[in-house]
Amino acid sequence: MKTIKLDNSTRIPILGFGTAKLTGKACRKAVETALGVGYRHIDTAYSYQNQKEIAKAIKKSGIKRKCLFITSKVFYFDLEPKRVKEICTICLEELQIDYLDLFLIHWPNKTIPLKHTFYALNGLLEEGLIKSIGVSNFTINHLKDCLKTGIPVVNNQVEFHPSLNQMGLKKFCDEKGISLTAYSPLAQGQDLKIKAIRNIAKRHGKTPAQVINNWLVLKNIITIPKSSNPKRIKENWESLGFSLTKGEIFQMDNLDTGNRIVNPKFAEFNY
Repeated sequence: MKTIKLDNSTRIPILGFGTAKLTGKACRKAVETALGVGYRHIDTAYSYQNQKEIAKAIKKSGIKRKCLFITSKVFYFDLEPKRVKEICTICLEELQIDYLDLFLIHWPNKTIPLKHTFYALNGLLEEGLIKSIGVSNFTINHLKDCLKTGIPVVNNQVEFHPSLNQMGLKKFCDEKGISLTAYSPLAQGQDLKIKAIRNIAKRHGKTPAQVINNWLVLKNIITIPKSSNPKRIKENWESLGFSLTKGEIFQMDNLDTGNRIVNPKFAEFNY
């Protein structure tokens, strides 16, 4: 599995398994399936309320901790320094692990000084409770504010798919050495219906989902597709065994319609 370098000691598998909105038994079964077909990168968050189920799936798999990459996140109203450490501790307890490979600020919150949150995250890094610091749903201006703290941010997890092609953000992240992770890489199923993608899939004997994940990976974008369907989980895992042509990549690069799906009231996408 191809990996992306986050810092001098940490590399992240470019294909991971997303768990947003997966809870209870369905989450446990899905993660068991994902680990069974080969996934070693699991993405979760404190707000998903599924970390205990993920822990059960990991335990059942028998896979050693050092072979897994686990990401979790702290929500936007929990960014006060004391609360950041509390949430991290809860995540570790629920996941039954000693450290997180990557801990993200789930959403920006301009009402809480970013430098205070980053100092708290850096403290967790120094304690060995987390390996790397990242963010999610941050704009270019948010990232510029992060860089002013002097504390390295190595990943920005954002909604990214053919119909929401945030290439300006990707370019900025590349310039600053920040990796990009695509959540909702299939636009929650919407982009699977795009005629151009379906035609490309047909030519390669692949599915539209596999074409989209492949396109993202070719751009060095980490992708974390989510599904509770065993067939779809395996299908997504098998997205990397072929290559799109330059023409197909160009075609997919030009499908952007600004189709943002995840846009809660507290989001700061206009910043």
